[in-house]
Amino acid sequence: MASPRLETYCCPNRDAATQLVVNFQPEVFCGVCIGSASVGLLLTILQLLPKKGQTPRKILKASSSSTILLLISICDILGGLGIIFRSSIWLGFPGFIANISVVNGTDMWPSAFCVGSAMWIQLLYSAGFWWLFCYAVDSYLVIRRSAGLSTIVLYHMMTWGLAVLLCVEGIALLYYPSLSSCENGLEHAIPHYVTTYVPLLLVLVVNPVLFRRTVSAVASLLKGRQGIYTENERRLGTEIQIRFFKIMLVFVICWSSNIINESLLFYLEMQPDINDMPLKNIRSAALITWIIMGVLNPMQGFLFTLAFYGWTGCRVDLKWRKSEIPWVSLSSSTVDENAYPSPVNYQTSVHDPKKISSADSQQTDEAISMLSEGNTSSDERLTRSSPIYQGW
Repeated sequence: MASPRLETYCCPNRDAATQLVVNFQPEVFCGVCIGSASVGLLLTILQLLPKKGQTPRKILKASSSSTILLLISICDILGGLGIIFRSSIWLGFPGFIANISVVNGTDMWPSAFCVGSAMWIQLLYSAGFWWLFCYAVDSYLVIRRSAGLSTIVLYHMMTWGLAVLLCVEGIALLYYPSLSSCENGLEHAIPHYVTTYVPLLLVLVVNPVLFRRTVSAVASLLKGRQGIYTENERRLGTEIQIRFFKIMLVFVICWSSNIINESLLFYLEMQPDINDMPLKNIRSAALITWIIMGVLNPMQGFLFTLAFYGWTGCRVDLKWRKSEIPWVSLSSSTVDENAYPSPVNYQTSVHDPKKISSADSQQTDEAISMLSEGNTSSDERLTRSSPIYQGW
């Protein structure tokens, strides 16, 4: 799982609260992390593989949102691999990890492994948080018709740039000037925890606001497309709203235990002696949430694929086939007429409100299809309600 406590564990003079959770049943905890990460990794890959009998997705326009969803899954997969590797080393070579506790030790490999594996996991999950924030931003901009595939370059720059910057800054402040002196004061630890939880809290606070604004904009677009708000359009708007709700629900389930655990551990750190009897319940709650984190954090990738696409089934199609564009069957005369768009006559289009209405409706369909991508029933209902489909 991903927790800033794993970086502080690399400090030989770690605080008592970190020592409490990391030394609590380490074999059981590493086994839980390996099992949860392995199951989540396999199920995530199974969800993303093409399935037998699956019809090609009807995408009206290339979408940056679909690319972002894939990148979120990739970050979760790579983060899960890091958890499996780190936990396997901890479980298989306990003596190797025990050397981290030796102050001023000559063997730097245990510390290098501890720091490197912790940074890898933090960086990948932090990048996943930033990509999820970009997904909320992109969904809102798509409905406002201010986004497209070109914006994915800006999202890459923002996501990887901020993730690397915050991760490196937090680690540098934590381990300055060396591993043997980190955790000597709050000026080392607090900046590290802030840089770790900033993207997480950003998603928790800002994403619901952006999703709510997007849903409102979708309702306005559906109402204005034909001047009426039919039952099909109402259901489509509801399904998009439910999809956003599922995404936030998965995020809250997977990461609320981290916030609770960190709050409890910070409270214990402020006490003169964390082993006092009055603090027994708080210690127990911190240990329970620590194990819960080991289960839920690695499962985020699979749960997100369920929120994005639903259950795609187990019938994997491993045969390579060329992707086919799902064209609608048209007569030869229609194909000749509409295969290539003719140059637009500006004056004619200005005085032809039907063409303007049709173009606006097509743009609306394209924007909404990007948000409902992966939902077959939504795609079919959108196509049937489209005036373009009705004209054909």
